[in-house]
Amino acid sequence: MCVINHLPSPEGVCGERMVCMGTESYTGRINRKLSKKLRIVEVAAGREKADLVLKNAVYVNVFSNELCRGDIAVAEGLIVGMGTYSGTSEVDVSGKIVLPGFIDAHIHLESAMVSPQEFVRAVLPHGTTTVVTDPHEIANVMGADGIEYMLQATEDLPVDVRFMLPSCVPATPMDESGAVLDYRTIDSFYDHPRVQGLAEMMNYPGVIGADPMVIEKIVAAQAHHKKIDGHAPGLADADLNAYIAAGVYSDHECSDPADAIAKLERGQFIMIREGTAARNLQALLPLLTEKYADRCMFCCDDKHPSDLLEKGHIDYNVREAIRRGVDPILAVKAACHHAARYFLLNNRGAIAPGYLADFVVIDNFQDFRILQVFKKGVEMYDGRAVRDFPLPEIDPYLTEKAHDTFHLARLTAEDFAERRPRGIIGMVPGEIVTVDQGYSDHIDPEWDILKIAVVERHKHTRHIGIGYLQGYGLKRGAVATSVSHDSHNIIVVGTNESDMAAAVNRVAENRGGIAVMEDGQVRGEVVLAIAGLMSDDTLEHVNRDLEAAKAAAFTLGVSRDIDPFMTLSFMSLPVIPTLRLTTRGVIDVLKQQYV
Repeated sequence: MCVINHLPSPEGVCGERMVCMGTESYTGRINRKLSKKLRIVEVAAGREKADLVLKNAVYVNVFSNELCRGDIAVAEGLIVGMGTYSGTSEVDVSGKIVLPGFIDAHIHLESAMVSPQEFVRAVLPHGTTTVVTDPHEIANVMGADGIEYMLQATEDLPVDVRFMLPSCVPATPMDESGAVLDYRTIDSFYDHPRVQGLAEMMNYPGVIGADPMVIEKIVAAQAHHKKIDGHAPGLADADLNAYIAAGVYSDHECSDPADAIAKLERGQFIMIREGTAARNLQALLPLLTEKYADRCMFCCDDKHPSDLLEKGHIDYNVREAIRRGVDPILAVKAACHHAARYFLLNNRGAIAPGYLADFVVIDNFQDFRILQVFKKGVEMYDGRAVRDFPLPEIDPYLTEKAHDTFHLARLTAEDFAERRPRGIIGMVPGEIVTVDQGYSDHIDPEWDILKIAVVERHKHTRHIGIGYLQGYGLKRGAVATSVSHDSHNIIVVGTNESDMAAAVNRVAENRGGIAVMEDGQVRGEVVLAIAGLMSDDTLEHVNRDLEAAKAAAFTLGVSRDIDPFMTLSFMSLPVIPTLRLTTRGVIDVLKQQYV
């Protein structure tokens, strides 16, 4: 047997939420917890049977970096010991490997296009037991109510959903979102037991330029003793020093090792991202060595339905890392232990006494097939299906508001008939950055010059920003989506103004989603009625509609080298160079001025 150290669990005996002081006396709370604690000690000492024992386990010890052997005993949702134990329920895991439950260090749940409970159903079979989400997508639509909606929609789910509060709503002052969140608006959320800190500080120019309205958000988070995540691709030298000195602890935007190492050398943690829009795993695998690995963790950032169904979640990152030569134990630690330490989730990310009984059972490191998943000692996935679980209750007001987020008039072709020269946003193959391709005053599909527009949909302003796009490939019709980063207005691209208007109107009629139009007829669509971002339907159904809509877009000429909707959604994100489009027109991101 190996020697195992452990950290105390600050969240209480079973990691459960504290009972409101108004409904339970302090003495009552102590007695309730004391009863559980006494039983945990009795079971750990071998004087009582465990609730569950994984017999004959080979498990990853994240403290000694080795595989250990022994029974794993569980009581009251916690691991109480490893050794020789008997339990009320016993599961023989001979010939298998037991891992701690996986943690996604940074994800936008909205990116899966399904409700939080459906997201949980999707990731549980992949071994995910905790995620850290930034709800800035829905916050850009609903403001603080969007954050509250997500908190309620994730309460007591069998995947523990932790939150980082949105730092940049809107992403820049030049954008037009459904809300503006300053530090006062979000401050009360820091008291919520599942809020870990301040999410990706995208406005790095505001940080390094010492903008008081930006810095005060960092100061407020630190006043609550919370983490601050970063978002600063390519930042270097004195600018990087200023960014980190302000109090930003991590970064998930690195795409090459040199950038990541510069940040690691200055004390930041690196989240190695492998999602749908951005895939940095292969480039950053050199970090997963003894020198740097203990400050690196896995994240997805965004995960579209097809990726979740076909590739998986954090398990994909681990599987790929091992396949490409990373030490399996280091890969596993990046999937659980390091994120737990970074976010101070001190009772998870390890198989040791006092830790949550969150387990992933696999066949071997080479095939890495997930056979079982346990959450707090309860088998939630048996290799075939996810166990049923109760759904959270959401305030009816919030549910109604989330399904009523489109406030704009019906549009006609004339609304898109601007004839003045406008900037051409040039797409770069395989990248989300763009280039300046000059100006145009008309659509020319032969030269792949299409009209693109962003329609404000939150406050009935009738603002419509118009420009041109090159590199998309569309030959007929129009494509529109309300998944339009980060403000989530409706973005549309087309070969004619009539189909552009029809596509936008269809998205609004559906209360959100995607529409592919030709000659005024729907050729494909996805309905996303929750804030224009998520569906009430199953992941499989959403993926079916999404793939059919993609096929329709390709039929109309969209380049098969791009994702028609994901690519379009980033054309309105005004923090990524060079040119972008907002509701007020084409902007030069680096100069932060309209062109």
